[in-house]
Amino acid sequence: MNTTAEQRRRGFSVVFAIELWERFGFYGMQAVLTVFLVQQLGFSDHRVNSLLGASSALAYIMPILGGIAGDRIVGTRVAMLLGAAGLTSGYLCLSLIPQSITGLFCALSLIAVGNGLFKPNAGNLVRKIYADDKTKLDTVFTLYYMSVNIGSMVSMLLTPWLHTNYGPNVAFGACVVGLIIGLLYYSLRSKWLNSVIKNDKTNMIKNFKKSYFAIGIFLSLIFCYLIIQNEFLAEWGILFSILGIIYLWIRTYKKSKAHEHASLIKGYSLSVFAAVYYAYYQQSITSLTLYTMRDVSGDFNIFGKAIFHFSPGQFQSLNSFWIFLLSPALAWLYQSLGRAEREPSIGQKMLLGYAVLTCAFFLWWFTSLTASTSVSPWVMVAGYGLMSLSELLTGGLGLAVVARYVPDRFGGVMNGSVYALWGVAMYAGSLMANAVEYIPGNGGGANVYAPLFKNLTFLALSILLFGSIMYYLTSRIAKRYS
Repeated sequence: MNTTAEQRRRGFSVVFAIELWERFGFYGMQAVLTVFLVQQLGFSDHRVNSLLGASSALAYIMPILGGIAGDRIVGTRVAMLLGAAGLTSGYLCLSLIPQSITGLFCALSLIAVGNGLFKPNAGNLVRKIYADDKTKLDTVFTLYYMSVNIGSMVSMLLTPWLHTNYGPNVAFGACVVGLIIGLLYYSLRSKWLNSVIKNDKTNMIKNFKKSYFAIGIFLSLIFCYLIIQNEFLAEWGILFSILGIIYLWIRTYKKSKAHEHASLIKGYSLSVFAAVYYAYYQQSITSLTLYTMRDVSGDFNIFGKAIFHFSPGQFQSLNSFWIFLLSPALAWLYQSLGRAEREPSIGQKMLLGYAVLTCAFFLWWFTSLTASTSVSPWVMVAGYGLMSLSELLTGGLGLAVVARYVPDRFGGVMNGSVYALWGVAMYAGSLMANAVEYIPGNGGGANVYAPLFKNLTFLALSILLFGSIMYYLTSRIAKRYS
């Protein structure tokens, strides 16, 4: 079946819209959660970082199962909708019983399972829509990534404000409303996907024993609940997740054809390289949010006059703000360079991304060492700008790597495994954040965070140097044997 550009555009707009509203809910919840846990539930920094590490890891590890469900059991579209329903239930639980620790763990479990079903299948739908035109995948996924950040930017400005002025019930309730809007739009426009999705097994659920699938969802919820509330189980869960990713990749390699092996190995390597970024991304909801809560002024001044104020959670929106600005520029640049046959490879883009990431954390390290009073919020604007550009050049290309180098029949499972890899990196990022020894009441100022930012700076620099050496060596080998 041949599809026109207009059909693809319409189909993409449906996935774009539901992804936008789904991310509105997810990141709106995330923007409130850290401050809520510290200020209203009285959690220590260590407990907050560990909890966020476990819940973030699960939200990205569960897509392995979600990808399998979409590819082999219920179909991509049904799996995505089930995921959206799970996410809505989780936000509703947080909204109705925000002071309950048990309710918190249940809500985070629902969110993890819902995200596991939603994320790989939404990304896989985009890949299926453009299956006939893979030359546009980098551009399409950059714009798709922008949709994530439109929804998250608005919600990360709104929900912290709602939290401050109306409490957690209203803030988390706004996340529920966002997802309902997304689902309503999907129900009205889902027919636009029919002409561009070729092989989505949407009717498989009719031939599958529904009770088994329901039991699988229930067991997944119990698993997530146990992992989230127990650090020891979380560590073992991460270890088994790493082993699971390795197993899936080996199995995929063995099932692939001989001429696909080189492409798969390249995809695996670039996926790992991109995933490291997410250990840094995790700082935005752990160390950087705690940093802004204690040591960064929320008043934005120009020539000594305050123009607006940010609460700690709202600083997270800077990441989305910059990605919203930078994504169209990068998409245009990729298209222009592509027409001139000068577009850099994904590997080259990632190397540039880690160079920019090094600069971001060097800025925060230097500022933390030299600040005598509260750090200027403009430092956070600049730092997040650099970090966001790095994200678009590294982690943001993770799904494009799968779409470009992985055979279509493995798309859902590979998308899921890539998300799981991101989850492992996020958990590692939370462990890094726990290196900060903040003791309430002892002061310490911004320089308490300087050692963490220093270590992250040198780690990014080391990754850049290692990646550059590997890129140089593989390029030489490729030229020699070409």
